[in-house]
Amino acid sequence: MTSSAKTIALVGKYNAPGITESILELAEFLELAGHTVIFESETALNMELQGFNVMAVPDIGKCADAAIVVGGDGTMLGIARQLAPYDVPLIGINQGRLGFITDIPLDRMIPSITEMLDGKYVSEKRSLLQAIVVRDGNQIFSGMAFNDIVVSRGAGSGMVELSVNVDNHFMYNQRSDGLIVSTPTGSTAYALSAGGPLLHPNLSGIVMVPIAPHALSNRPIVLPDSSEICIEIVAGRDISVNFDMQSFASLLYQDRIIINRSSHTVTFLHPEGWNYYDTLREKLHWNEYPSVEGALR
Repeated sequence: MTSSAKTIALVGKYNAPGITESILELAEFLELAGHTVIFESETALNMELQGFNVMAVPDIGKCADAAIVVGGDGTMLGIARQLAPYDVPLIGINQGRLGFITDIPLDRMIPSITEMLDGKYVSEKRSLLQAIVVRDGNQIFSGMAFNDIVVSRGAGSGMVELSVNVDNHFMYNQRSDGLIVSTPTGSTAYALSAGGPLLHPNLSGIVMVPIAPHALSNRPIVLPDSSEICIEIVAGRDISVNFDMQSFASLLYQDRIIINRSSHTVTFLHPEGWNYYDTLREKLHWNEYPSVEGALR
């Protein structure tokens, strides 16, 4: 995003405390800098904003030069999937708690955006996953995920049994609470809490992480992102598949979930000097050490 990026969309986590004041401050700043500001329609509706240009996501995709998301990673996940087909660059202002992908702190919002408008930024592309659910030979559901696709059991049911094939080669039958299929971006999300590895976002890989597997030999594995993964339901009750935990489909015996890398990518813009390892160190508290006294106990 540079000063030539004239049309900028704003998306906000509209139920967060103080979000309306922050996003209005940003809108005023951008308009004074000579940019056309458009608000995503749900953001404008829920914040009761008036007097601004308002558009649905598909229309934003067709005309915006960049989109700024004020919220947490969940807000970014939702809009990133919707804007992915339009290749609109995204900038994240962290109004949430963790912020792996909304990485600009709120108190640095205006200074950071000012520098980025002057062309001082780092650009990177992130991959997505695409999946369909097939039942009796017919596609019944499709979805896209920026973080992960998760097949899991219901809250009150026992383990599920899944048959996993990769590129038409049988990998294993797995009994577990479920299976996470993650992008490199999603490796810091649910996959990490389930014991999966961290993947640098520039890697071309797909992570599969079992959730509480019955056999301890079922371990996480990283596959080439050219792989096609087919997960078939062998046994279990109340099973579902979730896409970024924001959309889902209920599954039955012999349903198949077929997962591929999406043809779309998401472009993130970061402040100049941004580094992925800095983000990991800050968010995972790698820079915190116990006291000498505590270490000797």
